[in-house]
Amino acid sequence: MGSIGPEPTALNGSGDLTGRKDNTALPAIWYRSPALYELERRAIFSKQWLLMTHKNRLLKTGDYLRYEVAGFSFFLIKGRDGQIRGFHNVCRHRAYPVLRPEAESSGTKHILACYYHGWSYGLDGKLAKAPGVQDRVETFEKEKNGLFPIHVHIDQRGFIWVNLENSETPSVSWESMFQGSDMRPRLEPFNMDEYVFDHAWSMEGEYNWKACADNYNECYHCPTTHPGFAASCDLSKYSAEIAGGEILFFLTDKPGKSTNNYAPSYFYPNATISMTAPFWYMLKMNPKSATRVSLEYEVFRHKDATDAAFTEGYDFFKQVEIEDKELCNAAQKNLNTGIYAAGELEPHQEVGVLYAQKLIREAVMGHRKLEQQNGGHEIWPARLSKSQAGDNEDMEFCEELERCAIGTKEVEW
Repeated sequence: MGSIGPEPTALNGSGDLTGRKDNTALPAIWYRSPALYELERRAIFSKQWLLMTHKNRLLKTGDYLRYEVAGFSFFLIKGRDGQIRGFHNVCRHRAYPVLRPEAESSGTKHILACYYHGWSYGLDGKLAKAPGVQDRVETFEKEKNGLFPIHVHIDQRGFIWVNLENSETPSVSWESMFQGSDMRPRLEPFNMDEYVFDHAWSMEGEYNWKACADNYNECYHCPTTHPGFAASCDLSKYSAEIAGGEILFFLTDKPGKSTNNYAPSYFYPNATISMTAPFWYMLKMNPKSATRVSLEYEVFRHKDATDAAFTEGYDFFKQVEIEDKELCNAAQKNLNTGIYAAGELEPHQEVGVLYAQKLIREAVMGHRKLEQQNGGHEIWPARLSKSQAGDNEDMEFCEELERCAIGTKEVEW
């Protein structure tokens, strides 16, 4: 079974795990600033491990899933050798998406053909055909024009993670953040192979992705806004534990009530998993801008779950998700006005919020410090290196122009 890593640590509201001397939340400007959002794209979504799906969605050769997270388009696909790989959704010829945005976000492909000029790739990402170019350009190197790969990790429970950093080994290892997350004792009642993908659905939220994460990471609001939770769970016994980039939440059923072994967890930065006996579902909070987020759900049903058990549980949790969206939409409107700065959080019920915000704060501030040490130049870990991009005169010209623009104002005539 392997090592399960360090034991989770209880979050008791003492503040020692949040990195703060007080319980003040992130300021409102962090939820509306385009500049901060662009920094998050560089510091978080370009270099952290992102939980995306489960291997039970990719069962046949050629099965694929296309995603867009914080402006990065990529896909997962199962190869003829049974391996699940990930690639940026970018043709090597003229950058057209290999899997078109208007096409289905999931399906099966036996060849990856670009609609624009007909370049095609195998399921392993290797270039198969470049019409005209490979025959007429003597210097063309077919083996160097495969799709751009991304890092993929499949844990022992079958969950699939990706990392977009363009490096042989990501600077943030999966183990450093999530070692043992797939071996928690509370997951033992759930045999993942007995759950079958049922369906996916999504909602658009007019709010910052962190507002959604904040909302998930506490149940302080449950008594007033989720009457179903309050009726089923003894919220006075609500607790949270942390282990690296995971926050585990524990709720106790009221006498005579059952939430079917409900086991919810948050996985930094933008994913959650909610396990129950009849089904489980994953939520991904995929940012679209500083004030827009796509809430993307994947639902997996136990093979023996009755229609009644599945429908009752699924309808309950879907209603909770809709209620949460309404809360976040309304709060974001006030975050946008500048009237509100930052609030004082409840140290026990909202300690999960404080801890997740600590991880976000450390990531963006740490990355910005690296950029300042780099002369103020932005560092995009997912982008091609200079040697990969081609060290040519055209690129040097534009890079020099950008360097001159840093710290200078546009000339006023």
